[in-house]
Amino acid sequence: MQRRRGRALEAALLDAAWDELTAHGYAAFTLEAVAKRAGTSTPVIYRRWANRAAMVEAAIAHASSFRAIEVPDTGTLRGDLLAIMRTANESRVDLLVATAVLLDGYFTERGSSPEQLREHILGSRHSAAESIVRRAVERGEVDPSVLEPRLISLPFDLFRHEVLMTLKPVPEEAIVRIVDGIALPLLTRTSSRTDGSE
Repeated sequence: MQRRRGRALEAALLDAAWDELTAHGYAAFTLEAVAKRAGTSTPVIYRRWANRAAMVEAAIAHASSFRAIEVPDTGTLRGDLLAIMRTANESRVDLLVATAVLLDGYFTERGSSPEQLREHILGSRHSAAESIVRRAVERGEVDPSVLEPRLISLPFDLFRHEVLMTLKPVPEEAIVRIVDGIALPLLTRTSSRTDGSE
């Protein structure tokens, strides 16, 4: 068997770490188990990651990179929201479940939160929500004066909530309800403020 080096070795280790995490959760996650699964030794892992928390963070970022979703541009806010949720249903549900359910103990050990882990993985990139709503503002579908961060993330927060309550993909009917019944009425409303109003 050809000896793995560099990026090939790192990818194999991160794949093994992701498989170990999804199979047993963070509580039972050990670098020894990852090494065995990857067919290598723990010193090889320790040369790259100082501890299991650091390796789990890298494994989640690695898994996320393969599940990256191209932000759709259907020409309408409704179309974009429906499209991205349907795509997320197909490619990111396991990632959502892993980062919320399988990390018992990780956040206590790190003194962090799911939001901080998400920011760590996303870095400085705009979220899909921000990109979709920004384009809707440019098209004139959304009044920027009604926007605030929680409203922008609302449809995606509701989608994540559905996943975490069932640990399954979100039914089409629920996706349509989130978009048509909640997100669009709030995002496309106009400001009630008028000149001279209190």
